[in-house]
Amino acid sequence: MGIDKNKVQQLLERVRREVDDGLLPSIQVALAFQGEIIAEEAYGTVDNKPTSLDHRYCFFSATKPMVASVIWQLMAEGKIDVNEPVVTYFPEFSGSGDEWKAAITVEQVMLHTAGFPMAPLGPPTWADRVARVEKMNSWRIDWQPGSRYIYHSTAAHWVLAELIDRLTGHDYRDELHNRVTGPLGLPRLLGVGQDDQSGIATLVGVGEEATADEIEAVFGIREIPDNGVTESLLMNFNQPANREVGVPGGGAFGRARDLAMFYQELLHNRHGVWDAAILADVTGNVRNSLLDPMQIPANRTLGLVQAGHDGYANVRGFGRTVSAQAFGHNGAAGQLAWADPGTGLSLGYVTNGCDRHMIRLARRGTAIGSVAADCVT
Repeated sequence: MGIDKNKVQQLLERVRREVDDGLLPSIQVALAFQGEIIAEEAYGTVDNKPTSLDHRYCFFSATKPMVASVIWQLMAEGKIDVNEPVVTYFPEFSGSGDEWKAAITVEQVMLHTAGFPMAPLGPPTWADRVARVEKMNSWRIDWQPGSRYIYHSTAAHWVLAELIDRLTGHDYRDELHNRVTGPLGLPRLLGVGQDDQSGIATLVGVGEEATADEIEAVFGIREIPDNGVTESLLMNFNQPANREVGVPGGGAFGRARDLAMFYQELLHNRHGVWDAAILADVTGNVRNSLLDPMQIPANRTLGLVQAGHDGYANVRGFGRTVSAQAFGHNGAAGQLAWADPGTGLSLGYVTNGCDRHMIRLARRGTAIGSVAADCVT
């Protein structure tokens, strides 16, 4: 299997169109194959200056698999059993006598079935570990753990971060870099110090929201269920102090190439960062097939999303032409991050334009992902 250079050029042209048409301020895209970046471009402007390949962008929820990947290592080391309740390792998580909360397993947290999808933990609380623990202790559970699936946009990964802190004795942000991104030759992505934030692209809101009629025409309902990801929440990441926090569910900053190369490592594990059996499990074994509020099966592995055989790959953010085994995890604002074992390709795509028109946002991801996945001969 080789690379179709004409298709790669089509991909770059399709990506650039969003900037040329005035829909997004700037974009980076990177396509990788066999452990190397094979195409990489930056388009548009950041803070009225031309975008470069060195600019960094907020990954939003594409951060999640990176944090989960530390948990995978702890599994291999015998330090954590995902079938165990969270309170086995983090007793303060449930100090209220709530039987449901005390029963939540680490696996359920990683599969977004734990029952606290909208649990609050934001600035300034999220900057202080003691305050975070107190806030997590106060959370209430919305349903019996494991019985429903609703995406936990930020809450679940605060629990994972605390587990990493406790089980390693070190800060989760440092552990991610020392265990994963550093050995892979990637820069520090989570918890970027305020003295190291030059070149981070400022987030800007763009476009108008889709109307109820537009939403109904596409989805059959007039309002999309709230998942807690608002523009005001995303704009918090323009603040240097919040960038430094290292929000584990969405606060990593880096380049499109960093995403593409992280996923190449998930395909090949050339640096031996993860146990082979566990890596095969987390990239290929769907553990959560519950329906989301839109009645689409979750297709979640232990930290990732799988494209699947059911025709919903594009709804899950992969485009229409990936193999069923493709896995990844996209982020708010249209960030794309996935790998396809069927072709060996991985894609990283980032923008600083938070498009308010959710239908255009979804169609953009489908179009770019579909072209990217087809860049092989």
